[in-house]
Amino acid sequence: MLETSLNQLEQLVSELVQQKQELLAANAQLNTELARAKDENESLQLNLMEQEEKHGATAARIQALVERVSAGPVSA
Repeated sequence: MLETSLNQLEQLVSELVQQKQELLAANAQLNTELARAKDENESLQLNLMEQEEKHGATAARIQALVERVSAGPVSA
């Protein structure tokens, strides 16, 4: 009886050790993917900021042109 219980305990411990290793591997993979996603997110945010700057400059130029056109021709 004791031998059977001991064998079952050994089996359970082996399974737990294996599950722990699998979880550690999965955790490492998820951490790698998270780091990659953070890098991509940062890159996209910088790209968005650059695009917003360009659009702002373009909008200012367009507004200046509209104001020039709206002023109309100068009467002589």
